[in-house]
Amino acid sequence: MTRYPDIPKPIRSGIVVVNSDTGTPQRIIVLQFNPDTLERSVAPQTAGDSADSGGGGGAGGGDKNEALRLKGPAQETWKFTAEIDATDQLEIAAPDGIHPQLATLEMLVQPTTAQLRAAGRLAQSGTIEISPIEMPLTLFTWGSKRVMPVRLTELSVNESAFDVNLNPIRASLGIGMKILTVSDLPAGHRGADLYMAHLAQKEQLAAAARGGSLGALGLSGIGGSAGGAGTAGSGFGAFSGRG
Repeated sequence: MTRYPDIPKPIRSGIVVVNSDTGTPQRIIVLQFNPDTLERSVAPQTAGDSADSGGGGGAGGGDKNEALRLKGPAQETWKFTAEIDATDQLEIAAPDGIHPQLATLEMLVQPTTAQLRAAGRLAQSGTIEISPIEMPLTLFTWGSKRVMPVRLTELSVNESAFDVNLNPIRASLGIGMKILTVSDLPAGHRGADLYMAHLAQKEQLAAAARGGSLGALGLSGIGGSAGGAGTAGSGFGAFSGRG
């Protein structure tokens, strides 16, 4: 009989809820199926945005010295669709359908009853200012190279099948999240440290990428004097020989 080598078990994406003070995982949510696609948006925090908004031949009102400056890390958002299907796990008893899985995700954006009662008691005792309820630190993991602190910004649920007791047994979830950076978290916060580790991982991956050549772009160099327009080859003399 032919023996095949062991097929590695696929890594699942998921969400880890962490205690911000101790770093202890409080809950681990493993997505049943990895999303087929990810929609990522990266918006730089530039200091010279206002200079780009002017009309009349580019006469903007911003400080031109700020055009290439960054105020902080880029703002990054992720969107994807997750699937939950109890019929794919018929060997596991599910008297409540997928209610528990849905409730676990929804509680990522909900305060607990204990927190709401505590806030209510403070209000009844005459406390003038009540601090907003702080949620645990939430991490999104997409393999070992993408572990980042996030805040859920969107959770839409489309339930498409039910059992005889009207418990949902299949659902599609639209999940949106914002990557939390050092601009969003206080100094010394565990999430800020995790973001720095995530950014360092990006830097390592970028360093491993093969660089291109100016010749592939049809250029002999970049730089040169500010004299005239000239051609691409003659106007970029400062870097000639590097292509």
